Amino acid sequence: MDFLQLAAARQSDRAYDTARAVEPEKLERILEAARLAPSACNAQPWKFVVVTDAELSQQVGRATAGLGMNKFARYAPVHILVVEESANITSMLGTKIKHKYFPLIDIGIAAAHITLAAESEGLGSCILGWFDEQAIKKLTGIPASKRLLLDITIGYPAKEKRKKSRKPKEKVIAYNQY
Repeated sequence: MDFLQLAAARQSDRAYDTARAVEPEKLERILEAARLAPSACNAQPWKFVVVTDAELSQQVGRATAGLGMNKFARYAPVHILVVEESANITSMLGTKIKHKYFPLIDIGIAAAHITLAAESEGLGSCILGWFDEQAIKKLTGIPASKRLLLDITIGYPAKEKRKKSRKPKEKVIAYNQY
């Protein structure tokens, strides 16, 4: 499929087919797309902790489903945990000079690569930022000093695609001036 079709098809899937496992080769291609994502000054300020073990996935899902949010995460077969790593000196210098925290922008780009790669593999995904960070760190051995920024769930969608709702072009695109 061409890129615009891929972008139009990608959605946040909140229900997964629990009887269908994600094939390791598909997961490897998704992770390779993340690894190849661009970053400011090639800092690559990320580490991806991939949870595929069924029992651990359920535990991570429960930690993501706290406070009534993200209940579906308990049933996601795969969780890609995105951990912020130190950026290189050039990226951090740019952050100070430009007052833009480039590692977060970079991680957002990598997350987009993950979700689009998942869609291209026929898989669903959802980017989650609401979870019990300390519980997930403890479950997965992520050091307490690290920031766990995202949990991206991956699996075969259990529901049909929804109609995508977006603002009209005129509201979000301007040429040559605001």
